[in-house]
Amino acid sequence: MFSKACKYAINAMIYLATLPKGQERSGLKEIAVAINSPEAFTAKILQMLVKENLLVSIKGPHGGFLIEDTGRKTSLYQIVQVIDGDQIFTGCALGLEKCSEHHPCAVHFKFKSIREHLNGMMLTTTLEDMASGIQSGISYLKY
Repeated sequence: MFSKACKYAINAMIYLATLPKGQERSGLKEIAVAINSPEAFTAKILQMLVKENLLVSIKGPHGGFLIEDTGRKTSLYQIVQVIDGDQIFTGCALGLEKCSEHHPCAVHFKFKSIREHLNGMMLTTTLEDMASGIQSGISYLKY
């Protein structure tokens, strides 16, 4: 459903959101290992998130990436939007270039309700929500 870059972005953001108070800064290598992602690819993804103000990058020997306190309220929707755009929210389920209420694909009306539910879930699910699942052991970042 999401691109590989988007999956890594979501996992990186969740990882950073799980770091304990006072230790919420993490370097590129540590993030890449934590989310099982290639380092160079992770760097590009993190820079995209920094550019869109979802992450903060601090340079220097004690630098790294971090999520500011207000960033913990970032929705899953916002992360997906930055990396994958709005295709998942607006595109045709079958990949048709022109699909609408007036010119629907074979699954348009059935997929419409799924898309609306997905959109609602992503808008209301925050990094804080996802991080709490990791911290409590209910969910995991890697296998």
